This record gives sequence, C-alpha cells and structure tokens, in this order.
Amino acid sequence: MKKVYVLLSGGIDSSACAHFYQQADFLVEAIFFSYGQAASAKEEIASKNIADHLGIHLTKYNLETTQTFSTGELIGRNAFFIFSAIFFSRITNGSISLGIHAGTTYYDCSAIFFDRINKLVNEYTNGCVNIQAPFLKWTKNDIYQYFLSTKIPIELTYSCELGSDYPCGRCASCRDRKALGC
Repeated sequence: MKKVYVLLSGGIDSSACAHFYQQADFLVEAIFFSYGQAASAKEEIASKNIADHLGIHLTKYNLETTQTFSTGELIGRNAFFIFSAIFFSRITNGSISLGIHAGTTYYDCSAIFFDRINKLVNEYTNGCVNIQAPFLKWTKNDIYQYFLSTKIPIELTYSCELGSDYPCGRCASCRDRKALGC
C-alpha cells in the first residue's frame, strides 16, 4: 500500500485531500503544524476532528515563535511545511500532499511551485519522496463539490485566518467559504 502524508490544516481543501487519498487506497497520515498562526488552536481542533472522522493518524508539530503572522499570503509557508514534514517526521519514502488548487494567486499554490518543489524534494531524497497535489487543476468550487460528495461534516472544518470563534468574514479564507455558500 502506498503511503501519503497529507498536510492537514483542518480546512476544506486539506480535509478533501486526505479523504481523496483514503478513497484511493493509500495509507494516509496527517501532519498539522502550529507555527504561531492566529488560528492555530481552532485549526488544530478541526484537524483532529477530521483525522478522527476519517480514522487516520494525526501528528502535530509545534513550531511556534514569538513572530506574529498576518492574514493572507505567507511567503514560503508551503515550502516550509514540506521541508518541515520531511525533517520532523523523518519521511524517507512515500508522498507528501497538499490541498493546493487552481485560482489562487499565491506562488506556493501554483503549478510552477509544485513542479519546482517536487523536483527539489525528489533530489533531496534520492527519488524516494515526491510531492503530490491532486487538486492542482481543480477550482475551489470543484474541491467544495467533492467535499460535499464525501459526506464529511463541514462543521468539522475551520478556515478563518483570524482564529475567531465566528468567521470574521474579511480574510481570504472566510471570503472563499462565503462565495461557496458555506
């Protein structure tokens, strides 16, 4: 059985990604990073809830710093997560997957980033680890429709970048969810 480590934030995209691999008969493990983001506590709860619902193992890494992070694009975040997953989880073979998708303007959600990071990871690991992004050509709506078809309770997910109890309605994640009608 092939193994995949899904970088699970507790949002719709990464939750759908974990389910996608589970349905494709992969051995799925989830990794959650707490790096000082405002939504860390809420995202961790959502990640645990999704992992429990799917029956997959979740490993949490606390990489917090005194640095504070704003909402929106955090340059280098996905590359940091990928290399942190390899480093802390001691991944020596298999795949690391992200729920990145089309329609995002962030460089680390682009096809160019995916190709370059995959090549770099493959070189670092002598061809034993690769990066996957099954939704790279899907829109946010495509992922949302897939998510709805999975019957995963959407209330298990969390997406507000501010970490508030109720969605702020202003951050990119809240605007995405609002546009989808959830």
